[in-house]
Amino acid sequence: MSDSTPGQHGPRILLIEDERQIRRFLRISLTSQGFEVVETEHGNAGMAAFNRQRPDLVLLDLGLPDMDGMEVLDALRAQSEVPVIVVSVRASEAEKVAALDAGANDYITKPFGVQELLARVRAALRKATPGTAGEGLSLGDVVIDLAGRRVTRHGESIHLTPREFSVLAALARQPDRVITQHQLLSDIWGPVHVHDTHYLRIVISRLRQKLGDDPDTPALIQTEAGIGYRLLLR
Repeated sequence: MSDSTPGQHGPRILLIEDERQIRRFLRISLTSQGFEVVETEHGNAGMAAFNRQRPDLVLLDLGLPDMDGMEVLDALRAQSEVPVIVVSVRASEAEKVAALDAGANDYITKPFGVQELLARVRAALRKATPGTAGEGLSLGDVVIDLAGRRVTRHGESIHLTPREFSVLAALARQPDRVITQHQLLSDIWGPVHVHDTHYLRIVISRLRQKLGDDPDTPALIQTEAGIGYRLLLR
């Protein structure tokens, strides 16, 4: 395992990845953008590095030589809410949903472009203004007041149905993080409706219309096809 790259003072990223070439590619790409990188090829060593280095974000492969990456994700989530991006060759929808439901903030499939990865890292690191996560968010001309259950656009109140507000609130509580369809349907409609994805599509469509969010080029609610949705911080 390598130590933090000397001379770097940006956010610290822990890379848990067993493929040497990918580690090298990611290390070069991340350090060139000012990130500090700590890397390891094993899950157990990765957890030790996490406890010692306290990174700002974890890039996690699932196919590790000593343990499955999902076990590492579970161990991370048992003690921390640090952003975790899964970087894996496993491309099935079921694998992605399982990782996101287990607490991953994002999932990127190998092979991937470096600019896409960097954009996802930046998105995962962005934070709402301290104290707003439980109270509300200001997203351009849209303000979401979670405590007051009120949404405004250009200062004017927007009428949302209870279910529309519940979906928007679930996304707003974890901005820039993919919330799976399964999770939204289970939490808001109930466990018996986890396969009724058309319910969710209708609500998302109505939210976009009311918030002035173009479904072709969304600036607020982004669809992760077949997986779920994320609320984009501006």
